[in-house]
Amino acid sequence: MSKSPNTKSGSNGGNIALNRRAHYEYFIEEKVEAGLVLMGWEIKSMRAGKANLTDAYVLFKNNEAWLLGMHVTPLLQASTHVIAEPTRTRKLLMSRRQIDKLSSEVQQKGHTCVPLSLYWSHGRVKCEIALVKGKQQHDKRETEKQRDWDREKHRVLRNR
Repeated sequence: MSKSPNTKSGSNGGNIALNRRAHYEYFIEEKVEAGLVLMGWEIKSMRAGKANLTDAYVLFKNNEAWLLGMHVTPLLQASTHVIAEPTRTRKLLMSRRQIDKLSSEVQQKGHTCVPLSLYWSHGRVKCEIALVKGKQQHDKRETEKQRDWDREKHRVLRNR
């Protein structure tokens, strides 16, 4: 049976890693897709789902975008001849216009840039990064209340 062209490869819908904490910690203002410069062992580890974006962030330096803090656990059988560094700094591939726009926004007070997800796109790893603004404690409590209310609402509608 052939796959339809709209389905993504992999059992998890094409997602490699999600940064769930970013939606709780920040207000997401703008999303951008970027490519990543990776080594071979990193690709093999990502195919096995061994990536983590929890503490990662994006740094703009010398008109380039860099992804810091992303952890890729090396596979024992894939990285036998290479000294693997799990948290190395990785370069993001974006257009000059996108880099200039995001770096000028990050220089404003309260804005930062964080990765939201890693996913496969036509056999290549893409990173969805977002321009975000930090939430305060009362905003986080409001997010939890809204999530609980939505969960209760679905539960009531399902039992009807």
